[in-house]
Amino acid sequence: MLVVSLYVYAFLSEFILIYPVYALLFTDTGVSVAEVSSLFVIWAVTGMVLEIPSGAWADTVSRRLLLFLGPLLSGLGFALWVMFPSYWVFVAGFVLWGAEGALVSGAYEALAYEEMERRGRAGGYAAVMGRATALGLAGSAAAIGLAAPVFAAGGYPAVGAASVLACVLCAATALTLPEHRTPAAAGGQGYLATLREGVGLARADRKVLRAVLLVAFVTAIWGALEEYVPFLGEETGVAKAAIPLLILLVWVGATAGGLLAGPAERRLRGRAYGALLGLAALAMAAGALSGHPAGFVAIAVAVGAFQLAQVLADARLQERISGPARATVTSVAGLGTNVVTLGVYAGYGTASSSLSHGTTFALVALTYLIIALIAQ
Repeated sequence: MLVVSLYVYAFLSEFILIYPVYALLFTDTGVSVAEVSSLFVIWAVTGMVLEIPSGAWADTVSRRLLLFLGPLLSGLGFALWVMFPSYWVFVAGFVLWGAEGALVSGAYEALAYEEMERRGRAGGYAAVMGRATALGLAGSAAAIGLAAPVFAAGGYPAVGAASVLACVLCAATALTLPEHRTPAAAGGQGYLATLREGVGLARADRKVLRAVLLVAFVTAIWGALEEYVPFLGEETGVAKAAIPLLILLVWVGATAGGLLAGPAERRLRGRAYGALLGLAALAMAAGALSGHPAGFVAIAVAVGAFQLAQVLADARLQERISGPARATVTSVAGLGTNVVTLGVYAGYGTASSSLSHGTTFALVALTYLIIALIAQ
């Protein structure tokens, strides 16, 4: 039941039909591009501010409770967007959505690992989380595919209602997750003590700190670059109608990487893991610099490798965490991911003002060569 519930939760959390059309809702309401950018900043800052505090809350109270509350918050935000569309309502929705991300981050991984460990199946964590990641991508793809006909039939109210329903079902799925851990099992310590222990472990234990940094950098760089794939595709000269196909190819690569996490978990240790990152960096850079749509095959392969490396980095982190503050430490990694992601956005934006997208994309991808050397 644990694994099935984790899979269903991962799928439903991404099966949000309003994702592909919410930008249209904003512009139809009269929100400017600058205001839309401010909404994204508010979303990111909310998640960053709440990331570690919510992790400590999950360790102190109940991880399942946070996994239940998170989707309800984002569902409320989507409902408000559709019912009362205006800039400040959009702000409120992004705050709720950012809070949802913070509540779920850390709690999901911590609950999954400890429940699998209790069953003597901690060695299968990477495989389970890899499949969960793949199902999340499948949920996003399904939502994109269904958004067009649902929107055509019922407009924003229809996609909004479908999104709220998915959030409610996701929250209900959280209640089916087993959680044998209790506050007493956590040592009975209070919130602030748990927060200090988690942050202290991430800082003082070198093995944990290395794992936290590896998760942050491996996850953030390719995740940020993925946002620029449409611009890279346009630069190759393909018709705009074909760009979604290139994006789909990249998604296929990411999905494959998640599914391969289980079989590869024991083989990709030390130098093999570093070699994976290094070869993927070279493949992504070569694909970006090719200036040809065929280069996206190499980019898709690289994204699959980075997705695989991300899942394995999380598994290694969970193996190294001890004590009752697992969600807090995982949230520290989540905060690091957000910080690095913002850094990549800033660096890409600065470099792209004087360089082509292909060159900028390749330069950012090659930073994985440094990580590959350190990761060995």
